[in-house]
Amino acid sequence: MNELHAEAERVLAEADCLHDAAAVQDAYDRMAGAIGAQYAGRNPLVLCVMIGGLAPTAEIGRRLSFPFELDYLHATRYRGTTQGGGLVWKRQPEARRIEGREVLVIDDILDEGHTLVAIRQALQDFGPASLQVAVLAEKLHDRRAPQAHAEFIGLKVEDRYVFGCGMDYKEYWRQLPAIYAVKR
Repeated sequence: MNELHAEAERVLAEADCLHDAAAVQDAYDRMAGAIGAQYAGRNPLVLCVMIGGLAPTAEIGRRLSFPFELDYLHATRYRGTTQGGGLVWKRQPEARRIEGREVLVIDDILDEGHTLVAIRQALQDFGPASLQVAVLAEKLHDRRAPQAHAEFIGLKVEDRYVFGCGMDYKEYWRQLPAIYAVKR
């Protein structure tokens, strides 16, 4: 076991559970209901924001009872740390798949929102018919980037470093079914 692995074990053991697995499942149910009401019969393109959006996309997607196309994009600011840096694009979807389409982006968390603003701008440049964002969690603070928002929000979390349900602690613990916060 390396030092970072041991640190991840310690962080989880000491963490505070902000939303247990049942609360997270309820949030996915509510989000899928709202998304279904908006997108059923509209042939949307659902874009998963990797890596954090993988769990929420899978959970929401399996609750949707209509056909949709699925793709992904990958943009990051964290690169294995707990503080954001400059935006790095790893993969953008093809413009031809977005042009004229109803597009729903799914991610894990809306924090300061710089990454989300950049993603929205890049996708808007491809000419979608509509573009909306769903996030499992929204962090409550006053550091939000101008224009950063999500149309579908599952849960609110306090202004702490959170992990689980797609969100990571130094690339660990994305698979947890609940949302935890690092001990203060």
